[in-house]
Amino acid sequence: MKLLNKTAISTDIPAPSGEALTPQIPSRDTEIIRLTEIISSQTSTIRSQDIKIQALVQEVAYLRRIRYGVKSEAMNAEQRQLFDEDIAQDIAEVESELKLPVTPASPRSRAGRQTLPEHLERVEIRHEPESCTCPACQSNLVKIGEDISEQLDVEPARFFVIRHIRPQYACRQCETVTAAPVAPAVIDGSLAAPGLLAWVATGKYLDHLPLYRLEQIAARQQVNLSRSTMSEWIGRMGFALQPLADRLAELLKQRQVLHADETPVKQLDPGAGKTKRAYLWSYRSNDLDTGPPIVVFDYQASRSGQHARDFLQGWQGSLMVDDYGGYKKLFAQDATHVVTELGCWAHARRKFFDLQATGVHPMAEEALRRIGQLYAIEKEASAMDQASRKLHRQENSLPILADMHEWLIRLRTSTANNSGLARAIDYTLNRWASLIRYAQTGDLPIDNNPVENSIRPIAIGKNYPHSFIMQSLLHPLHSLTWWPASTSLHNFRDFRETVARYRWAGSVFV
Repeated sequence: MKLLNKTAISTDIPAPSGEALTPQIPSRDTEIIRLTEIISSQTSTIRSQDIKIQALVQEVAYLRRIRYGVKSEAMNAEQRQLFDEDIAQDIAEVESELKLPVTPASPRSRAGRQTLPEHLERVEIRHEPESCTCPACQSNLVKIGEDISEQLDVEPARFFVIRHIRPQYACRQCETVTAAPVAPAVIDGSLAAPGLLAWVATGKYLDHLPLYRLEQIAARQQVNLSRSTMSEWIGRMGFALQPLADRLAELLKQRQVLHADETPVKQLDPGAGKTKRAYLWSYRSNDLDTGPPIVVFDYQASRSGQHARDFLQGWQGSLMVDDYGGYKKLFAQDATHVVTELGCWAHARRKFFDLQATGVHPMAEEALRRIGQLYAIEKEASAMDQASRKLHRQENSLPILADMHEWLIRLRTSTANNSGLARAIDYTLNRWASLIRYAQTGDLPIDNNPVENSIRPIAIGKNYPHSFIMQSLLHPLHSLTWWPASTSLHNFRDFRETVARYRWAGSVFV
């Protein structure tokens, strides 16, 4: 602008003659064009820098939220109540010490008192009055009814010894001895009964208790269970129960729709004296299918997509995955077996959610609103059969998806490249064909949340590293301990019965 002012000032000086004025006019126009080009270039540079700064600000805000804030998109009830429970305990303790009246709890709307599960054992304790005669007239009292109330009680882990007695009978004439055969077991000659093996496995893989804590629990009842012994039991159980995990995998691959995901775990690296990253691959059945849910875990030393191709070799159907490139070869046109890709709307939503979490973003908020409509439709169709759900999706979801697709295309043309919004839109549009497949049917899922929810409990206990051999032996236990946990049956009881009925010698159930 300083140069422009100088030019303007110089043109105000009257020329000595008309001939001298003529060569100055092209010079002024040239200068204006040059300055216009400089302004345009600087404007473009500033715009590019603003986009880069905005992307960096969003990235810093995202990393801060991951590091210091809530890592999930919605805090669950257990997380919200974590500190509330501690505060309530402290208040109750102080009130008891000061002998203050109990603080009345704030009224909460509820349907009624929670009923205790019917499958629990009922121990009846009858409370009879001291005398069955009337204290006023000394007449005999007549029973007219009962007042029944129930309390929930618990008995901690109780260790006991099972003594097997096999009498021996002899035939004097034949000089032979007959006795009942020793029943085969998962671990021959071990002092651990099926119940103890199930207790160790469920404690480690469902409750995520390290073996040293199980050792301490047993020590409180003066039972010596060393970590090395329990570790050997777990390894032997994993090896012995492998045929059951293989059978689960066979049943899983009979389904036409599957979920797949992977999560990192720590693996011991003895040569380096530290740990390295391995992966637990998870494959889950579709909740919209008939039959019980099945999850199979496959432990591998890397995240190579070859592991997924090896596990799903020979399988054909629809596979719900995230955008990880390791699955892409399964969907290739030249693949041996036809596998159809299903896109996850939860991952697409997460791109806009991360953008919105860094600050108020109208376009990201609008995208979240539209995706929320799709999930509201799914909630309405949750109890429908496949035919009704298909019709419901075609009438409600498909029009919303068509309108969203046009809106995203229009929005992308006015969005700067490399911005956070552009990346979120590109992710959604690039996977659009796989994202809308669910709405054209009544049996395909909308997202990959079921398998991610199956992995989440494992993530609690994955900070305890194992060797590769041990983890390879243990992934059957991950599958088998998860399986009863997904049903309404009792986890420990079912797994104990599984171990008890299993006959290692023939690898069959009896």
